[in-house]
Amino acid sequence: MAGHVDPERAAFDAFKALPRDHPIEMLNLVAFRDRAAYPEDHPCAGITGAEAYARYGAASAPVLARVGGRIIWRGRMEAMLIGPAGEWWDACFIARYPSAHAFLAMVTDPEYRRAVVHRQAAVRDSRLIRLAPAAPGEGFG
Repeated sequence: MAGHVDPERAAFDAFKALPRDHPIEMLNLVAFRDRAAYPEDHPCAGITGAEAYARYGAASAPVLARVGGRIIWRGRMEAMLIGPAGEWWDACFIARYPSAHAFLAMVTDPEYRRAVVHRQAAVRDSRLIRLAPAAPGEGFG
């Protein structure tokens, strides 16, 4: 089964149809390839998926900051309690953006577009889930 690396057109259109003028948070779950999937003649050919994702992170960080985004939570997966037993995420984090406009500005920025090549080479599977921030509380409801 092929993994989910880039958004499908219908999902991206649904994202763009949502309100854009309030803060959003994006839950990122990422599984790396053992070896990054660059073309053989690419200067980074032969590195691991984790190394390629680190290159993506370093190259995209200035764009994330420029649009007002930041990582607000990062964690390391230790166990799957509910979900497919074989599903494993190498990177888990939440990015906050001042608006969906900011997120869209990031993903269309030329510097980001150059950086995303490393993400595409690195990622075997991923989930990117848009969240509306809500106030924390005492209970689950």
